[in-house]
Amino acid sequence: MTVAHRPLLVPTRSAYTSDLRDAPCLAHIGRSAVLALHDELALAPKPGLVSFVDTGSHRDMDARTFMRSLFALRHAFPALANLGAKGASLPALESEGIRAEAQMLRATGGINTHRGAIFTLGMLCAAAGRCLADRLPLDAANVRRVLIESWGRQLACRAARNTSSHGSHAARRFGLRGASLEAADGLPVLFEIVWPSLRAALAQGLPPERARLQALLEAMAVLDDTNLVHRGGLQALYDVRAGARAFLRAGGAAAPDALDLAWTLHRELVARHLSPGGSADLLAAACWLQRVTSARWPDRRPS
Repeated sequence: MTVAHRPLLVPTRSAYTSDLRDAPCLAHIGRSAVLALHDELALAPKPGLVSFVDTGSHRDMDARTFMRSLFALRHAFPALANLGAKGASLPALESEGIRAEAQMLRATGGINTHRGAIFTLGMLCAAAGRCLADRLPLDAANVRRVLIESWGRQLACRAARNTSSHGSHAARRFGLRGASLEAADGLPVLFEIVWPSLRAALAQGLPPERARLQALLEAMAVLDDTNLVHRGGLQALYDVRAGARAFLRAGGAAAPDALDLAWTLHRELVARHLSPGGSADLLAAACWLQRVTSARWPDRRPS
């Protein structure tokens, strides 16, 4: 990656004020989130999940629903990147996220297509925006470090609060790691498993679709996916993990019969109405990292 950033050449984040030269970069960070969600949608086979091929385990949404949602979110992620650059608190980011959810629900007729993705990708966009403000190279290590340092404590408190979401209820009931706790710890499944697997698959020469399939199954094999628990209880989580691990042991996405195995797993999840939405969010997040960290950023040194 070619990066022209030079750390600590401008005032520290607490004194940061908006720099018009940063606007195109912040917009690119946000647009990359929307494009990454399209990357995730376009993947097929994708066990239990909506794609352009079918609706997966969902009866109330299809690819067109997702596309309407993506269009509605096109301004939300750049706004979150801008808030991160300005050093916004977690409540300020949450307020923007709530607005984004309302836009999504208006576009989809009340169907929740991307609530989890708004949170995960929104926090990543905010962290990237703050990296930009601090003149730090936009790489995965800096994004993760800034996420933890800037909002980790607030996210841990958020995880401890009672909320009404299905995922948080499942996490509390069964002692699982929900999205807020994952984010408080710097999204370890994303940065330590899913993102490295996507990079490794691409480095091995796998086509992007196969590399994304590999990354998705890596997530499904380990993540405390509360979407699965809400739909089918703990046994559903254990069964999906077992199916994903069997796919990986058989050679993963590089195996000659990988697509057949993935379609078989897809049909099994659809028959049980199981949808690993949390894993899909991490796949989109890995696709976002791929887009952001491979971009050629302009020289933004102070003149």
